Amino acid sequence: MVARRRLGRRFGWLWAAYAVSTFGTRLAFDAFALIAILVLHAGPAEVSVLAAAGLAVGAVVAVPLGPWVEFRRKRPVMVAMDLTRFVALMSVPAAYALGLLGFVQLLVVSVVVGAADIAFNAAGGAYLKAIVRPEDLVVASGRFESTNWTATVLGPPLGTAAIGFFGPVLTVVTDAVSHLLSAAGIRAIGGHEPQPVRAGTKEVRLRFGGLFEGWRYILAHPALRPLFLNTVLVSGLIMATSPLLAVLMLGDLGFAPWQYGLAFGLPCVGGIIGSRLAPRLVARFGRHRVMLTAGTLRACWSLGPAFVRPGVAGLVLVIVVEFGLITCMGVFNPVFAAYRLDRTATDRVARTLSAWSVTSKATVAVMTGLWGLLAGITGPRVAIAVAGLLMLLTPFLLPRHDHTPHHERDLARSPT
Repeated sequence: MVARRRLGRRFGWLWAAYAVSTFGTRLAFDAFALIAILVLHAGPAEVSVLAAAGLAVGAVVAVPLGPWVEFRRKRPVMVAMDLTRFVALMSVPAAYALGLLGFVQLLVVSVVVGAADIAFNAAGGAYLKAIVRPEDLVVASGRFESTNWTATVLGPPLGTAAIGFFGPVLTVVTDAVSHLLSAAGIRAIGGHEPQPVRAGTKEVRLRFGGLFEGWRYILAHPALRPLFLNTVLVSGLIMATSPLLAVLMLGDLGFAPWQYGLAFGLPCVGGIIGSRLAPRLVARFGRHRVMLTAGTLRACWSLGPAFVRPGVAGLVLVIVVEFGLITCMGVFNPVFAAYRLDRTATDRVARTLSAWSVTSKATVAVMTGLWGLLAGITGPRVAIAVAGLLMLLTPFLLPRHDHTPHHERDLARSPT
């Protein structure tokens, strides 16, 4: 069966490391916001700044990391980023125990962790391409995606319970330790990883123009350019309306917190289903067709929350809409991730993934702020509706033609 392909020992350790750190991060979901509110008595403006600045400044700090990662062995980079996240996160409970914790420290830690996330993912993507055959990339990406959604289903409820019993600082400790265990797992992969070759002319480009090489490569590529614009805009629209939907449901419509949690926790099962289906769909219909179809269907759900009403019917509407959206994302994301890796030259993977991630995080931060202003003028329901209408236009940004050579299409559809 496609989903049961054996991808080797190195992939197994990489997947295990990813699973541990992802579960740790999901357990600590919103821990910084809760620490700011419960421990530092921060107001709404400070909490918003903490969320937005962590994304935006972390993305800016990560810009030079892409070229730096490109010409280094990827496993040591991943270990270094895991250890960086461990040290940064552990500084929070240490400062709390000493009575020295402040808002500025939370802000600095969120920036450091955000930048380290981008560098880790860039190195991890490049390493994944090196250890997995092109025809297995969808299967490998599907396993990462399934793990992500499983952690999303289980992590926040368990983390919320832990916060209730032990406080938010303990979940930060759990998150930090998960990165330490991830570093140990990546070290356990072993084997020899060759040093990437860097010619003298490339070194000059790295020093002066290499910072922007990832963006130049993406925007010049006929398949990656539309996919880049599509995914950045979609993630921005989804994340920008998330706090507005919380305000609408918990404030204007009077839903209880447990109902709100159910509305967004239960549909995450769709992500697990979608990621499990993705390799089978690709084997049957081909990678490009599945990506185009799932990407188009993904855009059809975001208008629904604008019509939510109080009561059971409104709760069911949100659950159905979120389930449909997340299932489509579960199919689309691993296929897109495999397609992006396959279409990116080996010596540009880290810079391309870094540029992609930096742009996505910065766009989410900017659009979250813009939609907050729009909601302040029009109300959250209208702002959600505007985002939903814009989402309907995003399928036009998907690559309409399959740029994969015929022999590679046959490999991608190979069932064994």
